[in-house]
Amino acid sequence: MNRDASMLTVAVGLACAALGGIAQAAEQDTQEPVIPTCTSKIGTLAVTEPEDKWWIAYNLESPEALIKVFVAESKCFTLLDRGKGLAAAQQERALAGSGEMRGGSNVGKGQMKAADYVLVPDIVNRNANSGGKSIGGLLGGIVGGVAGAALGGISLKSKTADVVLTLTDVRSTEQISLQQGHAKKTDLGWAGGGGAFFGGFAAAGASGYANTEIGQVVTMAYLDAFAKLVDDVKQIQPDAKADNVTQSVTMAKPGKLYTKPDTKSGVVRDLDPGMTLYPTGEKQGIWWKVSDELGNEGWAPSTLFQLAK
Repeated sequence: MNRDASMLTVAVGLACAALGGIAQAAEQDTQEPVIPTCTSKIGTLAVTEPEDKWWIAYNLESPEALIKVFVAESKCFTLLDRGKGLAAAQQERALAGSGEMRGGSNVGKGQMKAADYVLVPDIVNRNANSGGKSIGGLLGGIVGGVAGAALGGISLKSKTADVVLTLTDVRSTEQISLQQGHAKKTDLGWAGGGGAFFGGFAAAGASGYANTEIGQVVTMAYLDAFAKLVDDVKQIQPDAKADNVTQSVTMAKPGKLYTKPDTKSGVVRDLDPGMTLYPTGEKQGIWWKVSDELGNEGWAPSTLFQLAK
């Protein structure tokens, strides 16, 4: 083979490789995104919308509806309704409390599940220099570093979205995970005529996120943040009930704090009605080991307690 023929062969090979790379990139761009999943439940979760109703400016629905779809599909949490579903439930409970329900309806107090975590979907802080064309600013100290400097809220002009998901432990109010998500119009190459991926959002009351371009960009930004959050909690493996101390109690009746779970043991101090005690978690029958606000520790019968309010 002469020199010219060899060079032609190399050129053809490089061209084919380049075309193959482009085809592979195009194929990746057309693949619909996937909501991450879990093999077991992490805990119960309530989704709460942020105070700043930024979505109204974009003719979108509350992101609460959008995030609920992610949570339900992921199977990472047991989803609790603290929105319209709770309002309807409270109406039913009011009817039961007024005696309007049939006997045996089994609707009453002590049946609602408590949320272990609250998830708040938001965008980055409002930027005073946005001029109405974008909402958001910099997370700055919250995120920090290069990542923080790259954020900019939601921009209609550039069709970009930067959002934040915050997962908070209800009992301790500790922020378990704070994740940022980013998306831009060019990320929607896979969507084509709308993409089947967005179908479920319209059915869940989030049609604006499915039917508008900026809504789709915001959706992808939240999905980016949610994927990071799921990965984070999988590594942390939080346990809201085990990670928090037992709820405090107050004395309903007068009693004594003993050195051992026995009335014949030594007395640490008298316990007056209304006094707050903090269970250590150690129990023997009706006896609970507790400490008072001064650090005194001992045993007292739980029949004298009521949950602190």
